[in-house]
Amino acid sequence: MSIRVGLIGAGRMGKVFAHTLAFTVPEVDLVAVADIDLKTSQEVAARYGIKDHYTDYRELLKREDIQAVVIVTPTATHAEIIGAAAAAGKHIFSEKPLAQTLTMCDEAIAAVASSGVKLQLGFMRRFDPAYAMAKKKIDEGSIGVPVMFRSTSRDPKRTSLEFARRENSGGLILDMGVHDFDLARWLMGSEVERVHTEGGCLVYPELKEVGDIDNAMINLKFANHALGNIDVSRNAVYGYDIRTEVLGSEGGLLIGKLQQTSTLVMTRQGVVHDTIPYFMERFGEAYAAEIRDFVACILEDRLPSVTGQDARQATAIGVAATLSLDEGRPVLVSEIR
Repeated sequence: MSIRVGLIGAGRMGKVFAHTLAFTVPEVDLVAVADIDLKTSQEVAARYGIKDHYTDYRELLKREDIQAVVIVTPTATHAEIIGAAAAAGKHIFSEKPLAQTLTMCDEAIAAVASSGVKLQLGFMRRFDPAYAMAKKKIDEGSIGVPVMFRSTSRDPKRTSLEFARRENSGGLILDMGVHDFDLARWLMGSEVERVHTEGGCLVYPELKEVGDIDNAMINLKFANHALGNIDVSRNAVYGYDIRTEVLGSEGGLLIGKLQQTSTLVMTRQGVVHDTIPYFMERFGEAYAAEIRDFVACILEDRLPSVTGQDARQATAIGVAATLSLDEGRPVLVSEIR
């Protein structure tokens, strides 16, 4: 069996998913792409052998032959397009986050529930072999009871000022930290109860002009009394730095590394190694794996591995952490309505 899929959004990440859908998931027939920029939709259609392209995603959703859509549009549009896709009876894979507010999350989840389609969110780190192995070890009890969570997410360069605006991306904490918030819940097996954020513009003062920051540290208190800390940064000039540590009552796990290859260059000047340059080099396989899992959940008629409710909880933590930054105080996640 195969699934006929339409791609909505053909920008930087849209091209990543277009390649995955066209070349790495044999159960998928990528039949259409939509992007508000005509040139972009034409180029992606030509590059990946997609027969039809549109500038209005609603035209794509009218296609009765399309069974599922992959949404890779700007953050602020996710909930709206999910609602429209659900109303059109399409199964949905959407890049994170689900939405920037809980109201929008709830509207999207309700639309999916009423239509009976499947919704999976793009938290690709769950599908990375290292993170998947860590989760397996935790579930097996290899490190005892998890008591502390520590996660680092650092980009090697500043994003564009337009993207950094909160109304577009949600800002540093929600845009970047949402992956770590999802990992925290998933690996620790507990909801986050309270957050306390410190952050600022320490390297790129121009981010202040659009209401964003470049560095933040977020302390977490879990409902089961475990502790956590997340740091997010836009100025890791040395490379793409994604690492996580879980400490348990009987041991610990270190997930991820800075070094891309296992080669050490050893000279009189010292010993050096390379670093991971950016996200595709680190998580390319995970992006493909999450799409394969989404397609499998349709073909096997099972629940998605990452649900709308999972995404809602990650958004709630992100909104609470942003409020903590703005108001300079600890914030209970339950305060976010």
